[in-house]
Formats: sequence, C-alpha cells, structure tokens
Amino acid sequence: MTTWFIIFLIVISTLKVVLASPPTFVMEWLLNKFALHARLSEETTTITLRGKRLEGEEKIQFINQFNEATFFDRYDEYDVPSENTGTPLVIDTKKGKMDVRLSVYIYSNHVDVFKQYNKKAAAYSLRSETLQSTPLAGNGNFIYS
Repeated sequence: MTTWFIIFLIVISTLKVVLASPPTFVMEWLLNKFALHARLSEETTTITLRGKRLEGEEKIQFINQFNEATFFDRYDEYDVPSENTGTPLVIDTKKGKMDVRLSVYIYSNHVDVFKQYNKKAAAYSLRSETLQSTPLAGNGNFIYS
C-alpha cells in the first residue's frame, strides 16, 4: 500500500510540474493555434493585387515583412474602420486544413487586416515600419515594386 501511495505522489508531482511549466514547443504550438495574426508560409500563400499575383522576390519580401509585423489592436465587430476604400492586397493561405483569406490595407501609420475563414471574420491592426513605408502607403492602395 505504501509503495502505491509513493508512486501515486511521484506521478501527481510530475504531472503538476509539467502542467505548470510546459516545454517551449508545447507553448509555441498552443499560441500559434489560437493566434489571430498567424505567420504566412511561402509554399501555401498566394498574394494578389488587382488580379495580378506577386511572385518571386516580391512575394518573399512581403511575407517576411508581414510575419515580422507587430499585432497592435483587434477591432470589435462594430469598431471596424470605414476608411478602407483603397484596393486591398489579397492573401490566400492555408492554416492547417482551413482556407484563410486576408485583405490587407496599408496606410502610413498602420496596416489593417481583415481575415475571413470558415464563414467567420476578424479584423485587426498591425504596426510595421517596413510595410508602412512602402510606395503609396497612406491611401490604402498598395503597389509593391
């Protein structure tokens, strides 16, 4: 009986330590699973502007800048800015098995992102010095060249 009690205490103690401080890869997986601003990968992403696809170095450069952008604010359902009248940069990507469409509006002081997936939508704002300083940033139009 004493042996089983000691084994039970060891198992419970180990479980408590693992749950209180999980390994880094477990935390990264959990955070990425529920992140609003997920990272884009070059293989599963297509980027279009006015029907024209970004390819090669332009695509890689934009994806790197987008991934490095800092999440700034999430818009509530009734708080979505109405200034997004320019031409968006449309990003089609996959998150697991789910298709995700991002509409990106770049301005001189922030970047607005509208995310559509599984009949759901979310809107949020990013900060990125490199994206915000692109040509024509400031009026919602975006030409990356």
